[in-house]
Amino acid sequence: MADYPVKDENYDLISSVYHASQGLHHTKQYAKDAEQFNDSEAAAFFQEAEKIYLELTDKAKALLKKRL
Repeated sequence: MADYPVKDENYDLISSVYHASQGLHHTKQYAKDAEQFNDSEAAAFFQEAEKIYLELTDKAKALLKKRL
């Protein structure tokens, strides 16, 4: 583990849930923005990114649930 102010074996998982959730939130907005500009290619990209962020968030939460 790198030198972080918090020494916890689950810190990286918690941080991953947080950051993936942020990514999910932002890409949802980006997809809406692309749709408003009738940019279906960008909208499809951001919708795919949403799915990936959701999958990452769910996997990290499942790992945390088993450990806590």
